[in-house]
Amino acid sequence: MRNFVNLNVNPCNMCMPMGAAGVFKGIEHCMVLMHGSQGCSTYIRRHMATHYNEPIDIASSSLNEKGTVYGGSANLKKALKNVIKLYRPRVVGITTTCLAETIGEDLGGIINEFFAEEKIKGIDCLAVSSPGYGGSQYKGHYYTARKTVEHFVKNGGKSPKVNVIVGSMSPGDIRHLKEILSLFDIAYTLFPDISETLDGGCQEYYNRMPEGGTPISALKEMGKAAATLEIGAMVADEDSPGLYLKEAYGIPLYRLPLPIGLQNTDALMEALAGISGRGVPMKIRKERARYLDAMIDAHKYNAEGRVGIFGDPELIYAATSICLENCFTPCVVASGPANGKILPALDSLGSSFNRDFIKLADTDFETISKHVQDTGVNLLIGPSDGAFMTEKFGIPLVRTGFPVHDRMGAQRKVVIGYTGSMQLLDELTNILLDQKHQTFRANLHKAYWR
Repeated sequence: MRNFVNLNVNPCNMCMPMGAAGVFKGIEHCMVLMHGSQGCSTYIRRHMATHYNEPIDIASSSLNEKGTVYGGSANLKKALKNVIKLYRPRVVGITTTCLAETIGEDLGGIINEFFAEEKIKGIDCLAVSSPGYGGSQYKGHYYTARKTVEHFVKNGGKSPKVNVIVGSMSPGDIRHLKEILSLFDIAYTLFPDISETLDGGCQEYYNRMPEGGTPISALKEMGKAAATLEIGAMVADEDSPGLYLKEAYGIPLYRLPLPIGLQNTDALMEALAGISGRGVPMKIRKERARYLDAMIDAHKYNAEGRVGIFGDPELIYAATSICLENCFTPCVVASGPANGKILPALDSLGSSFNRDFIKLADTDFETISKHVQDTGVNLLIGPSDGAFMTEKFGIPLVRTGFPVHDRMGAQRKVVIGYTGSMQLLDELTNILLDQKHQTFRANLHKAYWR
């Protein structure tokens, strides 16, 4: 009998406002305001605070029963007034939740009324429609990035700068990407830039508005760039900031996968070499040589790795790629978010290595864990939301992506580029070695002694 109940059991993704908040946190002097109930902002603050180990200020309009029935205009105006008074931001990024969207709030109208009534000038207010049921954190990230670009970029022109648009990467990864760009001597605007705002140093006093982030002036100039490099090969066209800049301002677009593994990192370096016209710097050539050496050293161990991979589409594509390049056997590869590009891309990737494996999209952990058991997976790669499989089945998890709640240092972890890929490969291989050394005597005893 057909099951008419359409639900996820333990979803393998987070909601759209989470992605929107992450983008706003990467804009200089931007305060995030969530139009919805208190619980939604608390959920997002908790996830971001435990992953980045930083104080996460996200304001809420605190919609309650009265606001739900009669409209949340008064709540939103009061929240805006408090945010501007306390934080003195240059930008207020408003993200909606399920509740505000369901009652059909006229967000633009309320914001215009507020600024007219309070006679406030010099502050940009950007509102993004992001109901939790409208998509995942992955969609929320790129959709908000696109709406931000559409909001700020008004003019084309000419500039030697390159737009670098990134997905959900760690602050450590973004700092490493900046180092790579500097080695190519490329002038760039990186957006969103959370390298300092979500991983700053220890300060004597608490700063409500952390330093760092993409400057507003740089965002406004993105329409003049010589090229756009977008880290997001699986992004839907309608959510792509880079495609918008290409169509509106004629800026050449390079859409690349997350640079994890040899092939994906080569693609990034080739694009940067082409854009800069300088060739690949010697330091990066040496890093590539060391990574190749690490691949040769580790390959004899990795054939015993049967891997289950889960997370957002960019992460799972890149993680599958590095596994295939290093003799691991992907058994289950699962995207929590729905995505129209990921399954064909995984098909193509598997075919190029003559490997087939279970591919899932828009799925949940109940389904993933069933396939993990059935296929004999002995290694997991993904965010820490899948850690229950380690507890339940004894399969080790290499925590990668967002969120990581149960380990320190996720904000500093580097997995991109040749150096980051080498560190990730070492971590994967060492877990296999641990498994081998901890179990081989018991396995021999079981096989040859009664």
